Amino acid sequence: MKKILVAAALILPLTACTQTEKGAAIGAVSGGIIGGAITDDVGGAAVGAAVGGVAGALIGRANEPGRCIYRDRYGRRYTARC
Repeated sequence: MKKILVAAALILPLTACTQTEKGAAIGAVSGGIIGGAITDDVGGAAVGAAVGGVAGALIGRANEPGRCIYRDRYGRRYTARC
């Protein structure tokens, strides 16, 4: 429960950040908590935070206002201005 409260305290100040920054921060905090809980080790928490931060940044970047996800005729996805 204490970890959840710490995570909430870290996430709340993100209201002034961009979607990419919010995604990276939320992903890093979540990944750190999950990695630490699974491995019960600081190294696992660090790896989880790194992986979560990168994944969160990519997800947040895809959700930027004014950016759309398109698919070409070969099925590849890319983002560009709407």
